[in-house]
Amino acid sequence: MEMAPWIRIVTLLIACLLPASVECLVRHYNFNVVMKNTTKLCSTKPIVTVNGKFPGPTLIAREDDTLLVKVVNHVHYNVTIHWHGVKQLRTGWADGPAYITQCPIQPGQTYVYNFTLTGQRGTLLYHAHILWLRATLHGAIVILPKRGVLYPFPKPHQEVVIVLAEWWKSDVQAVINEALQSGLAPNVSDAHTINGYPGPVSNCASERGYTLPVEPGKTYMLRVISAALNQNLFFKIAGHKFTVIEVDASYTKPFKTEMVLMAPGQTTNLLLETNLGTGKFMVTASPFKDAPVVVNSRTATGMLHYFGTFDDTTTIVTIPSAQNDTPLVDNFTVALRSLNSKEYPTRVPLKIDHSLFFTIGLGINPCETCVNGNHVVAYINNVTFNMPSISLLQAHFFNIKGVYTDDFPRNPPNKYNYTGTQPTNVQTMNGTRVYRLRYNSTVQLVLQNTAMLAPESHPIHLHGFNFFAIGSGLGNYNADKHPKKFNLVDPVERNTISVPGGGWMAIRFIADNPGVWFMHCHLEVHSTWGLEMAFVVENGKGPNESLLPPPNDLPKC
Repeated sequence: MEMAPWIRIVTLLIACLLPASVECLVRHYNFNVVMKNTTKLCSTKPIVTVNGKFPGPTLIAREDDTLLVKVVNHVHYNVTIHWHGVKQLRTGWADGPAYITQCPIQPGQTYVYNFTLTGQRGTLLYHAHILWLRATLHGAIVILPKRGVLYPFPKPHQEVVIVLAEWWKSDVQAVINEALQSGLAPNVSDAHTINGYPGPVSNCASERGYTLPVEPGKTYMLRVISAALNQNLFFKIAGHKFTVIEVDASYTKPFKTEMVLMAPGQTTNLLLETNLGTGKFMVTASPFKDAPVVVNSRTATGMLHYFGTFDDTTTIVTIPSAQNDTPLVDNFTVALRSLNSKEYPTRVPLKIDHSLFFTIGLGINPCETCVNGNHVVAYINNVTFNMPSISLLQAHFFNIKGVYTDDFPRNPPNKYNYTGTQPTNVQTMNGTRVYRLRYNSTVQLVLQNTAMLAPESHPIHLHGFNFFAIGSGLGNYNADKHPKKFNLVDPVERNTISVPGGGWMAIRFIADNPGVWFMHCHLEVHSTWGLEMAFVVENGKGPNESLLPPPNDLPKC
C-alpha cells in the first residue's frame, strides 16, 4: 500500500555570495546527488544565489508530495521563485511570477510557497521570476515516482543532475537596465556553464570544466536542465549516444541521439551507457543560432572521466554542432513522441472549445529617451504586455477593477504575410490584457512566428498546465491544410516549446486549473520586451474546482 505523501519542508535563503578574494568563489552541491564541486568564475561581482549555491540546491520529492518552501530574502532586490513546470493545481498563489500571481518578496521579508506535486514525476526546475535574477538563482527539482512504482525503463545505476546556464562577468541586472535605457539589445553572456563550470575562459587561466566520473559498463540517467537566459543550447558527450526517455517531466518513447537541443526552461532525461571502458571524453554545451542575431558563441566544456583512467590521458574531443544546424534540430524535434502507454496514456483533447491563433515576434515603438528615438519591443497578437502594479491573481480573486482587461484578441488584429516581407508598420499596442477560459474547456492554440525584425525561434512557456504539441511547420499556418497532419495519438507533452523561426507550432490543453496563468517567451530578453500574456481560468463547480484562497503571508506590493 502506498504510504501517505510526505510534507517536505525546505528553507531557501536568497543571498548574495560575496567574493572572498579576487575571484568570486561559488560552491554548489545537490542534495542526495553524489557529486559535489567547487568552481571559480573570474569576476569580483557578487551574484544572487539560493543558499549560497550556483546552481542552487536540488529539491528532491516524490509524486503527490506537498512542498512547503520558506523563502527568506536577504538581498536588496525584490525576489520571487517560480516552480517551472509544476502544475500548481488550485494553488496559483505559489506559482511565483512577479505581479502575475503574487507581489514580490521584498528585502528582509519571508514567504512560504505551499504546493503539491499532484500526478507529476520527473525533472523540473525552479528559478527567480523577476528582473533577470534567474541567471544565477535557479536549481533542479527531482520528482521521484511514488514508492513501489518503477520507471518505464531499466533502473539506472546512478542519477546525475546537469544544469546548463549562462554567465555574465558583470552585474546581469545592470546589463538589462542599460539596454532598457538605451533602447538597444543587451550584451550577450560571457560564457555558458555546466553545473556552474564554464570550462576554459579567456583571461582566466585557473578555470576548468565540469567532471562527470563514471564506472564502465553502467547506465546513468542524466537529468539535464536548461537554465539559460537567452539561448538554445546543444548538449553532447564525445563518443557516446544518449537515449531520450523524458522531456519536461513527461515520459517519451525512447530514441537514440548523439546530441540534445534544449531551449531555456526545458528539461530532458537521458540514459547514458558507459560502454567504452576507459578514457576521458569531452562534454559540451554550445549555442544554437537560427537567426541573424548576436549570440554568445562560446562553448562550455567538461569531461566524462572513466574510473581508473589516468589524469594525463588525452581527452577525446567532441566537435560542437554547427550553430545554425537547423536540419539537425528538426530531426531531434520530430523524434520526440509521448510514451502513450497503458500506465501513462496520452489524452489529447479532440473536441475544441477555444480555437486561438496568436502571432509572436518583435517590433519597434517610439522612445524619446532612447538612443535612436525608439526601442525594441516584443508582442503576442501585436500586444506588448504591460506589467501591472499588483498581481493579476489578486485582482481576479478579489475582483479589483482597473488592473487588467479581459479582451486579449483571439486572432491577430493585423493580418499579413507573417513570414514574408516585413510590414511597414512595426509598432505594437501596449496593454495588460488577458484571455478568459471556462473551467475544463479545451483549447487549441496556434503560435505563429513572424518575420518582423528577426525570425528567430521563441521558446514559449505556459504556466499551470502541460500541453500537447500536435503540429508544427515552416511558413504561414494554413487552417485548411495543416490540421489534417496533426498528431493526435502520441504528441510530445511539454510545458515549454520552441516555435520555429519563420514557422508555427500548434498545441492543445485542457483548462482544468482555476486561476491566472502566465504565458511568455522564455528568452528573458523577449519577456522583458513584452512577449507575454495571461489566461484567466474561471472556477468550476464546487470547492474542488475552485481556486484556493490566498495564504496569510502572501507578499504585499
